[in-house]
Amino acid sequence: MRFRHPDGTIVHLAYCTNVHPAETFDGVLAQLRDHCEPVRRRLGRDRLGIGLWLARDAARTLAADPSALRTLRDELDRRGLEVVTLNGFPYQGFGADEVKYRVYEPDWTDPERLEYTTALARVLTGLLPDDVTEGSISTLPLAWRTAPGPHRALDALRLLGERLDALAELTGRSVRVGLEPEPGCVVETTGDALAPLTAVGHPRIGVCVDTCHLATSFEDPHRALDALTAAGVPVVKAQLSAALHAGQPHLPEVRRALAAFAEPRFLHQTRTLTAAGLRGTDDLDEALTGDALPDAAPWRAHFHVPLHAAPAPPLTSTLPVLRAALARLVGGPRPLTRHLEVETYTWQALPPELRPRTRDRLADGIAAELTLARDLLTDLGLKELP
Repeated sequence: MRFRHPDGTIVHLAYCTNVHPAETFDGVLAQLRDHCEPVRRRLGRDRLGIGLWLARDAARTLAADPSALRTLRDELDRRGLEVVTLNGFPYQGFGADEVKYRVYEPDWTDPERLEYTTALARVLTGLLPDDVTEGSISTLPLAWRTAPGPHRALDALRLLGERLDALAELTGRSVRVGLEPEPGCVVETTGDALAPLTAVGHPRIGVCVDTCHLATSFEDPHRALDALTAAGVPVVKAQLSAALHAGQPHLPEVRRALAAFAEPRFLHQTRTLTAAGLRGTDDLDEALTGDALPDAAPWRAHFHVPLHAAPAPPLTSTLPVLRAALARLVGGPRPLTRHLEVETYTWQALPPELRPRTRDRLADGIAAELTLARDLLTDLGLKELP
């Protein structure tokens, strides 16, 4: 979906396909047929943006085989889909029964992360629509916090910048890569991103702002985005997502409601803001066990809840943080980013009674999220384009 900002800039809205796990090229083609095109049809659109997640095997196939890349581009066109952004955070196995800490492997201290991201950039230049010259890729925020050798990660990012420059010169198309701050990682907040990205100092490498992560870390959207702007760090893309919010975690009924979201597949880092600063656990079940986390103030958990459907009381979502961030991102005289992506990948990790049981129900939910995002954008003065 495309929108025109009052300053004339085209802003792209997509949804991320990591909600439809696929590891291979054939699996990606099946995603387009079984999931993405049905969402487009529900929205009544001739064209729908998707943020592709390409696992390692699919990325390798597309980077090595020009005919496969042409096939994918033709299939996108045929189904009324377009790609300007890729999710390069998960490497493989995102559809496994247990993902947890493995989602951070390989990290930016491992040469394979550089090779994977380079392959994604090459693929993206071949997928961009004919009238678009800039693509974006989100990537993990260097590494999980216990990873050794962070200097190697910065060296890899500098080399990535050189490769992106060469790719732009070769193809005439620019690809930018954004570190996605996430609780528990070396770069947990947007503030943590300032020093490493300033050290790298490359205009094609910036930040991907995920509004669920922003909220989980209790960051103020306006302060966070103002700090990035002041430091000259580009917002490469923004992922529109909402975290799980518990206003009174000391109450037994709140604990019971939260426990329904503690599940074995993904990591749900949980945070609370105290007088001494941010406190947290690596997962929601840890927070619910004993006194691991103070409960005198609200808790937020890294659980991407559907944008249009907040959890039932006594829980809610951080949709207000998303609204505030979006107003700062695209509601000013000039947009801070041109690429927006709805990223609710946890539909099948929701409590059983909330999970979509069929493809049709999942498509309905994704379409409802995109409709909400569209309405937020038009309320900010952007004009939806055909």
